[in-house]
Amino acid sequence: MVNSKMEAALNEQVNSELSSAYLYLSMSYDMDSKGYEGMACWFALQAKEEFEHATRIMKFIGETGGKVKLEPIGKVRQEWDSPKNAFEEVLATETNVTGKIHRLMDMAVELKDYATQNMLSWFVGEQVEEEDSARKILEKLKKVEDSPAAMCALDAQLGKR
Repeated sequence: MVNSKMEAALNEQVNSELSSAYLYLSMSYDMDSKGYEGMACWFALQAKEEFEHATRIMKFIGETGGKVKLEPIGKVRQEWDSPKNAFEEVLATETNVTGKIHRLMDMAVELKDYATQNMLSWFVGEQVEEEDSARKILEKLKKVEDSPAAMCALDAQLGKR
């Protein structure tokens, strides 16, 4: 069964995943209000994915005899000056989450908690994908930020996610 220290840390990660989902929802509605429907769609799907991550951890906590303890989610930003600024925050957020996942894995290794290590290994790979995606979109945004036509094309491309 899950160690109480690990249970508390996993519950903190649930909060982190839900906070990310809340942030991405805010980004979605901000981008939509600015006419970036494709980016709004991308952010909405990202929010759903973060909620699924939280659900995955909560399910694991329950399966290992722990108790899910949901805490309040902090206030999130409501507006971004540009899509580039929003994706800069996405990359920073995902990098932060990666660090948290790595610290959880370190704890699981220290506790010889093989079940948690197994569950977290999926998240380690997922974070590589998350950071790569954010980095690539940010690089594209830097290239097209001064071209309205290219920005519209990128927005349409992100809407096909």
